[in-house]
Amino acid sequence: MAGIKQASVARFKRKEAIIGIVGLGYVGLPLMLRYNAIGFKVLGIDIDTSKVDALNSGKSYIEHISGEKIAQACESGFEATTDFKRVAECDALILCVPTPLNKYREPDMSFVVNTTDAIKPFLRAGQIVSLESTTYPGTTEEELLPRIQEGGLRAGEDIFLVYSPEREDPGNPNFETRTIPKVIGGHTEACLEVGVALYEHAIDRIVSVSSTKAAEMTKLLENIHRAVNIGLVNEMKVVADRMGIDIFEVVDAAATKPFGFTAYYPGPGLGGHCIPIDPFYLTWKAREYGLHTRFIELSGEVNKAMPEYVLGKLMDGLNQSAKALKGSRVLVLGIAYKKNVDDMRESPSVEIMELIEAKGGVVAYSDPHVPVFPKMREHHFDLVSEELTETNIASFDAVVLATDHDKFDYDLICQHSKLLVDTRGKYRNPQVHIIKA
Repeated sequence: MAGIKQASVARFKRKEAIIGIVGLGYVGLPLMLRYNAIGFKVLGIDIDTSKVDALNSGKSYIEHISGEKIAQACESGFEATTDFKRVAECDALILCVPTPLNKYREPDMSFVVNTTDAIKPFLRAGQIVSLESTTYPGTTEEELLPRIQEGGLRAGEDIFLVYSPEREDPGNPNFETRTIPKVIGGHTEACLEVGVALYEHAIDRIVSVSSTKAAEMTKLLENIHRAVNIGLVNEMKVVADRMGIDIFEVVDAAATKPFGFTAYYPGPGLGGHCIPIDPFYLTWKAREYGLHTRFIELSGEVNKAMPEYVLGKLMDGLNQSAKALKGSRVLVLGIAYKKNVDDMRESPSVEIMELIEAKGGVVAYSDPHVPVFPKMREHHFDLVSEELTETNIASFDAVVLATDHDKFDYDLICQHSKLLVDTRGKYRNPQVHIIKA
């Protein structure tokens, strides 16, 4: 069976392999563009017909990925489809599907399981399956392995299985798919060897680990590290504020230490698909071993409380002007979860909007990256982005800076806001109408 492995490796090394990417979102689409750019034939597979139609028409639905790049990819051989039968054409199947939590903060593995079930009738000898979705340690072995072997193929001999977590950072100009090191764990040594061959052309640096479980845990540690440290600095923010200390000044000063300190800055809560969600995959799995992940759960409580903290600061500010939140017009600046992107997933800004509305406030938003409030599974506002003019800013009783996009005119906002609640430390000089939150 070594011949199957060697033939697979050779196909990747010669760039003769067809790369199948299942799930064409924030992770799958940049990966497609990278493989296409270096000369591989790429087939994109997604259950969303609108996405497939857009891509085949040379259009993009993600702001930081231009339609021009999609059109160029189509011209050089990229094709998108909803037909899972075409899995059989692919030499590699890279799964980039969502892994959300359900309302009980338990992993919702339905996308991973359903995708694996959809591809398994069309698997054949010589293929490699790589899962990139963030998940709990053991997922690849427990969910993917038995499914890909159902038809008689043996992992490590006939077909190859790896876990290689995504590390995309949308909106960060300092990194791209190629320059972010790629962690890979294989089900067997042979699986790992084929996995390295799959990714080595596309990624500058490959980091091999001993197992799929180790790779799965690596991704969780990366995100838990951030969640815990953000929780710590958010708690420090509350303490510092009560003491009359600017936490942003403190973090800046501490960051001058050349060793032993990494700067994390507070905010209105956690957003995005990773940091608010991924730590709880480990929390859930740890229960199976009779363990409690206390740091994770505590940081989750702190971070989850931040939108309420912002609401309290807003109400305090209005109260100083003898105004109630009920009936006040409040403009939320930035509803994407992080600066300079259009990604709304788990955005704390949306929770702040809901809290304002629940208290009787009249809420509006402005976000240069999100012109119309999108349809979301759990949130709905029939709103469009407000234009930031002198007159419009001044018409609101309060402005809440929730996401600090570079496109905002911060001087304009400051000069014409009646009350400005700053959750991002954008305004460092104390002013009567600015409240730090």
